[in-house]
Amino acid sequence: MVDTESHLWKFHKELSAGIVSLVLLAVLARARAPMYGYQIAKQLDETGEGVLSGKQSALYPVLRNLDGAGLLASEVEPSVAGPPRRYYRITPLGRRVLDEWSYAWTATRDFVDTVLEGT
Repeated sequence: MVDTESHLWKFHKELSAGIVSLVLLAVLARARAPMYGYQIAKQLDETGEGVLSGKQSALYPVLRNLDGAGLLASEVEPSVAGPPRRYYRITPLGRRVLDEWSYAWTATRDFVDTVLEGT
């Protein structure tokens, strides 16, 4: 019997790399106010049907990378209960990139769906 679980794990790992950046930009584009990492992770858990569950710690490096690339801006604010929190918001460049990535995602998804329908 072939171990499909290890193949599935590798597939998820490779697939999630770009998707995490896309969904982080999308969440922050819809946000009415800047959000900190735990808020973002909680929202993704609630809407993602477990797709990214257990990957909360993986969000922080991606948030830092998006911030460093100018797609997000961040500010650290003190917290009444615990350490200071870093709040993120999407930048105008981030919105333009999100539009381009969304188009690329849709085209890719449609292509994959078309190919899979033939199997």
